[in-house]
Amino acid sequence: MSKLAQIRKNLLNKRSLRILYFLGFLLAISTAIPTYIESNYIKQFVNAELVGFFFMASNIVTFILILLYPRLIKRYKNYRVSQVVLAINFLALLFMFFANSPWTLFVAFIFLMSSFTLIWINMDIFVDIFTANNATGRTRAIYFTFMNLGWVLAPTITSYFINGSNYRPVYLIAAALLIPFYIIFIEKGRGLKDHVDYEENHIWATIKKTFQTRNIRSIFSLAILLHLFYSLAVVYMPLYLHESLGLSWAQLGVAFSFMLLPFIIFEIPAGTLADKYWGEKEIMTTGFVILIISLILFFSVRSTNIFIWGLILFFSRTGAALVEAMRESYFFKIVSVKNVGLINFFRTAQPLGYLLGTGLGTLILVFYPVQYVFVILAVLMFSSFYFLWTMKDTK
Repeated sequence: MSKLAQIRKNLLNKRSLRILYFLGFLLAISTAIPTYIESNYIKQFVNAELVGFFFMASNIVTFILILLYPRLIKRYKNYRVSQVVLAINFLALLFMFFANSPWTLFVAFIFLMSSFTLIWINMDIFVDIFTANNATGRTRAIYFTFMNLGWVLAPTITSYFINGSNYRPVYLIAAALLIPFYIIFIEKGRGLKDHVDYEENHIWATIKKTFQTRNIRSIFSLAILLHLFYSLAVVYMPLYLHESLGLSWAQLGVAFSFMLLPFIIFEIPAGTLADKYWGEKEIMTTGFVILIISLILFFSVRSTNIFIWGLILFFSRTGAALVEAMRESYFFKIVSVKNVGLINFFRTAQPLGYLLGTGLGTLILVFYPVQYVFVILAVLMFSSFYFLWTMKDTK
């Protein structure tokens, strides 16, 4: 490739990435707006002990779909498949708004959660197509920062549209936000259409490769632990703070937005440091230490002061932000975009983490109050140090 052709390719890649950054921001708001009220909304239809089963069922379905997803992407290409998943996601949000029975809600919730996960896989592939390997950490950190800006804004937006205990308008707003996303996606789609010759995906071969390759096995296990934290924090923390401690949604909306600021503040610096100086292991270790300490605080603090909880939640997401940025940087440095099967299987860490988390939470609630979920999770997080020890750093 000539120098001029390389310059043109680099400019096109940068332009495509800018579009993807903004699309990630819009999609993140739509994804995040319902996230922190889902357990409370479901609780209006079923008992609190059954809330976990909604998440368990949706994550089982999501896990199966992710395993089948590479074949669809290889056959129809990432751009076309993502259009269909976006449409399903939009319809699922509308059905959540109109749900009038536990069964209607159950089906809509499964479609919603699975389509959320699948569309983010499509976005992963788009970003990786236009990313140079020596800039993976920085590019992924910028992408996640735009996403997390959407996550930061979402809780405040959510609290504004909740009227008493009426959570339905939240789903309508989330659906409305997909409209500008889809318009931009179609308008700029010519530059996003992929011409990658994806490798043939065989599910069992992919699973075998994941668990036989030490570095991939380690980062996959760490990703499951991170999503285990997310699952229990997202599902049970709002229930604990709102139902048990009596904090209002007006307070929680601001606190949750403040909580998510570390994803904006720390991920780009962490990605740059990982690329140029330290590698991922040291930063990820720091993140897990912070997560363990924060979970112990979740369990032990009984204050109803929203400022104290805001600081504790901020501290917890500082750890999560460091782990998340390093997870992305490390994985996409050791795996090629052509291996869509590995990328898809890596994303099963989310439904697996949520499946384990909600199953564990459901079991714990049978015997203990909700705050015990956090201290048991803190104990499980210590296993992260084994996987960090076994993985080879990129520096």
